[in-house]
Amino acid sequence: MFAKGSTQADVARELGVSRPTALEWHRKWSDGGKKALAAGRPGRPPLLDASDMARVVKALRRGPVANGFPTEMWTLSRVVEVIETVTGVRYHPGHVWYILRDMGWSRQRPARRAVERDDAAIDAWVKKRWPVVKKTPDVERPGSASRTRAGSASSPR
Repeated sequence: MFAKGSTQADVARELGVSRPTALEWHRKWSDGGKKALAAGRPGRPPLLDASDMARVVKALRRGPVANGFPTEMWTLSRVVEVIETVTGVRYHPGHVWYILRDMGWSRQRPARRAVERDDAAIDAWVKKRWPVVKKTPDVERPGSASRTRAGSASSPR
């Protein structure tokens, strides 16, 4: 559009962007032509390059215990520590989730079950005892849709 003589204001209006954006585009176009306008990566450049990320992935795949943690469960804080140990770069735990997602990792929670759990005893209790314990409406009496107690009389005004 600039090559055809459009002004920055025309470009901003036509493309629905702010005038400062059109100004920036015009500056880039003036300095380097069409190539300079090629879409780059938005935002701040990443702190870790591909080789750093490869080292982080290798460390994470070894598992939490191999990285000095007492249990086999990853947390964002633990991943932060591993990244800092491997690369010297410290991320906020909230940002580490985005890094893990970009690596193709997903959030998983371990199933929490008691070691002493007896599934057969639970099934038997649900079949035999639960129907007795469970409160059900009394089938003999009809229920009431009123918000007041059944059988109460309204007081006259």
